[in-house]
Amino acid sequence: MSTSADVRLRDGSVARLRAVPYDDPVARDLVARVQQEYVDRYGGPDEAAVDPAEFVPPAGVFLVAEVGGEPAGCGAWRRHGEGDDPTVAEVKRVYVAPAFRRRGLAQVVVAALEESARRAGYRSVVLNSGDRQPEALALYEGLGYTPVPGYGIYAGGAGAVFLGRELGGDVDEEERPWAS
Repeated sequence: MSTSADVRLRDGSVARLRAVPYDDPVARDLVARVQQEYVDRYGGPDEAAVDPAEFVPPAGVFLVAEVGGEPAGCGAWRRHGEGDDPTVAEVKRVYVAPAFRRRGLAQVVVAALEESARRAGYRSVVLNSGDRQPEALALYEGLGYTPVPGYGIYAGGAGAVFLGRELGGDVDEEERPWAS
């Protein structure tokens, strides 16, 4: 199984995606950056419970995107802990550092997460965002995400936005990067 892949971005730069543990130092730094983004936009960090073990393949994955050897973004998925459907994964911690935005990196990360979840047997993904993240909401809308019922500690919360989409397609036997 391949644990990394190179993808060309819109500006011609190359992003390398690789799976790392959630508590890897690079992952921790990127999670701290996304948490600071939440503090700046909402006045506090995301308080949803996160156990690093939830992102260990095949139960989940944490991807780091590097451009020119520099950590540029991240994203993860884990089994959706609510409801009885074991085929739903939850997307978490999608983030692109400001210097790397508007190059298509977020789309690349989300596509890799979706493909990894699909290969792991998940048929749909859900996520929670917020109304103070218009860039993220536009990204997800453009990727075909639609509203889903709220869940977790933010269910029913003011400004909380819950989205999801079907992953579709059958899993083929071809090995893909980031597959769990």
